[in-house]
Amino acid sequence: MKKIILLLLCFLSLNVFAQDTVKFSPETWKAPYYLPLDGWGIERFPMPIDFAPSIPYKGVEDIRFAPGWGESDSENYWSYAFLWHIEGDPEINAESINRNLNAYYDGLISRNIEKRGIPANMVTKTKTKVHLLKKAQKNDRATYSGTVNMLDYMGKKPMVLNCVVHVTKCPGTDSVIIFHQLSPKPFTDPVWTKLKELWTAFDCKSK
Repeated sequence: MKKIILLLLCFLSLNVFAQDTVKFSPETWKAPYYLPLDGWGIERFPMPIDFAPSIPYKGVEDIRFAPGWGESDSENYWSYAFLWHIEGDPEINAESINRNLNAYYDGLISRNIEKRGIPANMVTKTKTKVHLLKKAQKNDRATYSGTVNMLDYMGKKPMVLNCVVHVTKCPGTDSVIIFHQLSPKPFTDPVWTKLKELWTAFDCKSK
């Protein structure tokens, strides 16, 4: 009897190990929503985020880079958007958004320090200031706006990103969408028209 129990325990352990070692594949993952792809650079990875483990969400990050995002002489430099498709329905407010974006960019910068040869005295803590808009934008549960003061690790200089954060929940799902739009350009710049079009075209149903 003891041998049977031991065998069962070994089988269960192997099964759990196998499940844990299944890795997220951005190439094969099928988004349960629609977010435009054409004309944008794309990156996807699982959450929790490896460079920002304190962000307490499980799900997927889905990024859209504007053409020229990584080119310092481009009009679209550092202009991009990323969507968090997260499990459950956690409380989301200005405080949690500020905290999570601080952790996100501090982790992103830390990951690039050695790779890009950034001097230690140049690194500063990210400071995010977003606030709840009185009127949520169409189809949003809540909409936030503000700034992210951070180190531009590509240009090796301080930078301020303007940002808009949309929070919504698709009907009939057990997940929440947090969509971030960011650019160092002012909200009146044409690049924001492109960023807004991403969210306008978003659909809870995949196509």
